[in-house]
Amino acid sequence: MSTHIPLSIKAPVAYNEPLSPYTFTRTGGHADVFVSPRSYEEAREAIRVACSMGMPFFVLGNGSNLIVRDSGIRGMVLYAGNLNKLERDGSFITAGSGTRLIDVSRFALENHLTGLEFACGIPGTIGGAVYMNAGAYGGEVKDVLDSVTVITRGGEIKTLSGLGLGLSYRSSIIEKEGYTVLEARFRLRDGDPERIQSRMEDLTLKRETKQPLEYPSCGSVFKRPPGYYAGKLIQDSGLSGYQIGGVRVSEKHAGFMVNVGGGTASDYIALIQHVQETVYQQFRVRLEREVRIIGE
Repeated sequence: MSTHIPLSIKAPVAYNEPLSPYTFTRTGGHADVFVSPRSYEEAREAIRVACSMGMPFFVLGNGSNLIVRDSGIRGMVLYAGNLNKLERDGSFITAGSGTRLIDVSRFALENHLTGLEFACGIPGTIGGAVYMNAGAYGGEVKDVLDSVTVITRGGEIKTLSGLGLGLSYRSSIIEKEGYTVLEARFRLRDGDPERIQSRMEDLTLKRETKQPLEYPSCGSVFKRPPGYYAGKLIQDSGLSGYQIGGVRVSEKHAGFMVNVGGGTASDYIALIQHVQETVYQQFRVRLEREVRIIGE
């Protein structure tokens, strides 16, 4: 177990905390140190303490596109779930990094603002959505992102323009720069609430019809290869229903891997590697992971 954080830290701290309850796959080991900041200042203090001790830290939202290895995470996990600010200012909405993107899209509907309908079924939090430029059904975070407030590696809180984050397909400069997202500000437009709701209901139905939401999963496993669809390649490779341990390639959508009972992070990783190797052997296409794998 990692060295205990000094008692002067204000945020709640737990040690050897199991992480499986915090991930959508319901897998993963323990965190040495688990910190749950309730404010931006508590988050900054925790990061400064970790850096001063040479302790690595990882920011965790709701673990929707994430696999935590079975041996867990050495160092600090900074849980963003309590950083769930949600405010409107005219046609702008500001949301804390721990706020679910689904909730932000619903808040936009309640305030008759359009632009976030595409996000109505994306389960990730704002921090993760900005980190990977989340998107679905023709929309992406970069389309509506005005600015982001972050903590830098040096512990400075600053606000950056969305244009300065290098947002592209499932990518940004946040990891490279060592930023920790605190909140994001979205630029939306006034809209007809009935049309907004109709669009959201249509996209929700599509998601429920096509995705295996009845099982724990890590969401879409692979990025879309240029000129192809990952799910179609996996299906055409005869891998629908293929299973390692308790993790299976979904028959409903082969781009998803579901925990059908007793699955482990090691099962997920082995299945991902098997799918990548099989698809490459059959089609000479290399599937790149969209899901992040972290920990020991």
